[in-house]
Amino acid sequence: MSRYTPEPAHTHGGGVKTAVLLANLGTPEAPTAQALRRYLGEFLWDPRVVEIPRPLWWLILHGIILRLRPKQSAKKYAKIWTPEGSPLKVHTERQAKLLRGALGAAGYKDIVVAWAMRYGEPSIKATLDRLKAEGVGRILILPLYPQYAASSTASVFDAVATWLKRSRNVPELRFIRNFHDDPGYIAALAASVNEYWVRHGKPDKLVMSFHGLPRYSLTKGDPYHCECHKTARLLAEKLALTEDQWQLTFQSRFGRTEWLKPYTQPTLEELGRAGVGRVDVICPGFVGDCLETLEEIAIEARAAYLMAGGGEFHFIPCVNERDDWIAALADLSREHLGNWLTLPATADPASAARAKALGADA
Repeated sequence: MSRYTPEPAHTHGGGVKTAVLLANLGTPEAPTAQALRRYLGEFLWDPRVVEIPRPLWWLILHGIILRLRPKQSAKKYAKIWTPEGSPLKVHTERQAKLLRGALGAAGYKDIVVAWAMRYGEPSIKATLDRLKAEGVGRILILPLYPQYAASSTASVFDAVATWLKRSRNVPELRFIRNFHDDPGYIAALAASVNEYWVRHGKPDKLVMSFHGLPRYSLTKGDPYHCECHKTARLLAEKLALTEDQWQLTFQSRFGRTEWLKPYTQPTLEELGRAGVGRVDVICPGFVGDCLETLEEIAIEARAAYLMAGGGEFHFIPCVNERDDWIAALADLSREHLGNWLTLPATADPASAARAKALGADA
C-alpha cells in the first residue's frame, strides 16, 4: 500500500486556485453521550491537549474519563443546542460564508473559503482533500483562536502537517499564528461592548474571561497567558476603562492540576459576596459562541454569581457574525494572502488601492 494518498488528476494550464481555510476547535455531532464519547476521545487523546505520558493517560482516559464525562457533557450541550446544530459549528460555517462574500465584494471572487474542525466533522484532512480535488494549490490556514496556544493553534498546524506527510503533490501553505492584538478584532470587540452598554447600561465591573490552560504551559514557554493579557489591556484601553473597572480571568479548568489564575467562577463568587451590583462578562478568546460561553458562563457562572449575593449578571455575546468582525477577518486574510491575491481588471479602484496597501499584486 502506498504511503501517499491518491492525487486528483492533474490539469495542465488550468491555473491555481487560492483558498482560505478557517479552522476551529470542534464539536460533537449531537448532544448525546455516544457522540460526546467519540468527540472527547479524539480531543483528549491529542498530546497537545494533555501532556501526560501516553500509557498512563490511556488508562485514565478510557478507564475513567470516557466512562463518566460524556453523559455529563451531553447534558450541558443539550442546554445550548440549536435546530441547526452546535452553536460553534453554526457560527463557524456562517463566518466562512460571510468571509467569502466580503472577499468577493472586494473583487476577489475566485478566492475559495472553507471551514473545518480540529476534532469532529468536517475534519481538516477531509477538507484539505476536497480543496485539492477542486484545484486549490495555495491555502491560507486561519485558526479561529485569537491568542496562540500550543494546545489549540499548534494542534491545527499538527493536523495540517499530518495531511502533508501523506500528500505527494504538496500545495503552497501559509499560516496565521494569532491575531490577539489585531486592530480590527479589538475594534470589533469594543464595538460589541459599547453597543451592548448603549442598550443595557454599564456594569460596575467588566470581567474578561479567557479559556484556561494548565499553569505549566506558562512556565514551559507557551505565550498564551501573555497574549490574553495583551488582548484584555487593548480592549480596556479601547473602552477607556480604569483598572478598577475590569478584570481578567481564566475559565474551563479541567482536572486537579493548577491552571492559569485567577479562575473565573471563584472570582465572580467573590464579586457577588462583595455586593457588586452588576457584572458583565465577555469572552475575548472566542470569536463564536459555544459551550464555554453559552453554558459555562451564561448559565453556570451566572448562577454562581447570583447565589453568592451578586446583583445583575450580563453576558456579552462573542463577535459571531458582526459586520465589523467579518470586515476584520477579511482584512486579516488579505494581509496574509499578500501576493497570492490578484484582482480582475474590472475591480473598482478603491478595492485595488486597499489590496495594494495590503501587499497584493493588484
